[in-house]
Amino acid sequence: MKKSFNVIQINGFRGILYLAFIGVCLAAGFGWFPGWLCMKLWNLASAKLLQIPAIGIFQGILLWGIIAGAYFTFRKNKLVVCMKASEGLSEEELKAIFADMKRTVQDDTFMQSMIKARRAELKINNFANTDIPKADINKDKEKIETK
Repeated sequence: MKKSFNVIQINGFRGILYLAFIGVCLAAGFGWFPGWLCMKLWNLASAKLLQIPAIGIFQGILLWGIIAGAYFTFRKNKLVVCMKASEGLSEEELKAIFADMKRTVQDDTFMQSMIKARRAELKINNFANTDIPKADINKDKEKIETK
């Protein structure tokens, strides 16, 4: 089973700068900017509509955290993060899965017609790659297409 992992190596000062850059970008993109936006919206509402005190950037970030936390807590589709590596299937399970797939393909008439069309296409391509004159290939194409 081939596993594909993207590994970021932190080598030397350049790696530390790269890590700091990623951290700052994530903090700004997911924390500071939405917090700043919440602060501006709160202060706009407090100045125009309600008689409540204005908030600063720290309170805006906390407000954003409350909104994001409530969203992830109360939404219908739960967010699941699994940190365990999946185990491979045994030989018997793989054989059963492939046998089931083969039965499904054999029972499906649409899939059978697709397989026949692919075989005809390969047959036409094999004729095109040989030294047969073009006139004979066109006759063979017409025969295959009429079947």
